[in-house]
This record gives sequence, C-alpha cells and structure tokens, in this order.
Amino acid sequence: MSQFPIEPAVIVPFLAAVTLIELTPGPNMGYLAALSAAEGRASGFKAVIGITAGLALYMLLSVGGVAELIAAAPLLYGALRWAGVIYLVYLAWEAWQGARETSPGHAGNAGHAPFWRGFIANVLNPKAVVFYVTLLPGFIAADHAAFWVQALILGSVHLLVSLVVHSAIVIGAARAGMLIAASAQASNVRRAMALGIFAIAVWLAIEAH
Repeated sequence: MSQFPIEPAVIVPFLAAVTLIELTPGPNMGYLAALSAAEGRASGFKAVIGITAGLALYMLLSVGGVAELIAAAPLLYGALRWAGVIYLVYLAWEAWQGARETSPGHAGNAGHAPFWRGFIANVLNPKAVVFYVTLLPGFIAADHAAFWVQALILGSVHLLVSLVVHSAIVIGAARAGMLIAASAQASNVRRAMALGIFAIAVWLAIEAH
C-alpha cells in the first residue's frame, strides 16, 4: 500500500473536474446570484454556508453508502429531483415577490433563513448525488488508504473548491446588486433574476422527465 492516502496523480484531474462542475450553471449558482444581488453579501454568504453543509451531508452519506442507495432507487431519486424542481419554483416566486424591494440587504431573509434555504436547495439538488456516486469513486485508488478515508479527503477538496466558486459568485452578484439598486430598472432586473431561477427549475424538470 502506498504511503500517500490518495493517488497523487489524480489531484490535478480531480481539481479540474470539480472546478468545471461548480462553474457549470445550475440551481446553486442561479439562487446565489439572485439572492446576493437582491439582499447583499451577508445573505449570500449565509446561503453559501448552507450549500456547503448540504454538500458535506452528501459526502458523509457517500462514505456510508447511502448516497449510492439513493441513486440506485429510481422512485426515491425521481422524488428528490421533483422536490428540487418544486423548491426552485418556490424560490423563484419568492424572488419575484421581493422584486419590489428597492435596495439590497433588506430584512426579507433575515436571520438564518438564507442558510436553510441554501441547505435545502442543495440537498434537493440531484447533481450532488450524481457527483458523489459516479464521479468521486473514479478518483479512488484501491492500493491507497481505505475508501472512506479517500472519499473524505477528496470530498473535502470538493467542498473547498465549491466554497471558493460560490463565494466569488456572491461577491460579484452583490456588487452588481448595488448598481442595480441605484438604477430605475432595479425591479425589472430582479424579476429577470427570478425568471432565471424559474428557467433552471424548468430545465431540471425536463431532465427529470
């Protein structure tokens, strides 16, 4: 057995793979952009923490084999996907209703609400299940540490990459939100963001069909 817990040769390909995955437009990216533009960095970062916690949950479930069982059960996996669609539609409607707000950082999502919404949105994101069931095992070498050790190490790297990408989205969207709030078209732009979240829900529904 190698002295390294994971195969060193897989580090760069794994980093490239997870970075591309996190940069691919999806539910998390759309929700974070809309939330941060409308409510500012504080709410955005709370949602990032929630999303990261959701990914960490799937990482732990994959170590225990639960994520694989979810992916292997068509009814359960389908229910997860449709629950994600419904939740995104709800978030889109909420964003549309909040478009009347004229400045970012308002109290509409005060407290821990952004964290829990980010957490739920990610738990209901089937892409997270697919990642930990299909992609992660491909980077685990049999002649290195135990599967669960490698899964935790690589999963933690994924969490770090996700945290960096999502934080960048929050910072960029929050800055854009400040400019939007100062314009006469603030409500229209935020409604467009709400429609963007709804479009992602429609795309997820088509994929789930």
